[in-house]
Amino acid sequence: MPNIQVSALAPSTQVIRFNRPHARNALSLALLQETATALHAAQNDDSVRVVVLTGDDKAFCAGADIKEMSNTGIPMWGQSERLLAWKTLENFPKPLIAAVEGYALGGGCEMTLLCDIVIAGQNARFGLPEVKIGAFPGDGGTQRLPRAIGKSRAMWMIMTGSLIDGPKACDWGLATEITPAGGALARACEIAQTIGDMSPIAVRMIKEEVLMTYTKSLDESLSLERKLLLWQTHDHNEGIAAFLEKRRPVFSGR
Repeated sequence: MPNIQVSALAPSTQVIRFNRPHARNALSLALLQETATALHAAQNDDSVRVVVLTGDDKAFCAGADIKEMSNTGIPMWGQSERLLAWKTLENFPKPLIAAVEGYALGGGCEMTLLCDIVIAGQNARFGLPEVKIGAFPGDGGTQRLPRAIGKSRAMWMIMTGSLIDGPKACDWGLATEITPAGGALARACEIAQTIGDMSPIAVRMIKEEVLMTYTKSLDESLSLERKLLLWQTHDHNEGIAAFLEKRRPVFSGR
């Protein structure tokens, strides 16, 4: 049985659903690799403008598959196949939205940190509980969580392994908005469709520019932003023309 299910629930939106319900969608190597393969395909498919990641009503993803943890002294986090799969998520150039119901723990929580927008059901639970098995987050959690919610809150979550619910995740900046339980995917697809109607080239540039915040100094990123603003596109011309003609723009991605 495949570890993910790929479908199109709305025009221009692809949904990748984790499909290991017996293991609360734990991140096996196979699930990670299948997700990376699906993202590679979506990146090269011009009809796909936004990707939504989701699980089921009990778990978005409950973290690493403990059964795959090696006792040979070689941490699973260091496996080249895993690192390549995580890099695919990290470098995905199109908008990535997480629709979270139930548990998003460990690697599942770290995966939401790589998403651009996170929609959480009322029943969502976020956490990095690795400390409870004598470990710590190995897929970027110690670095990305403080950037998202601040040092003190991140230290508390990581050092105690405590979980937070959907409303608190939203209040702290880990999630974008809350829906009633069971409503996260529909809302994520609604947002995806809104984004999908925009110029894909503009959306791609927006994602690239916003992410520069985490890797470059302010002066450098502002300079790059100004240079990119000089790049006129067909979509930009179409957007201006549509505004002046009081009609809906038709963006082509050029």
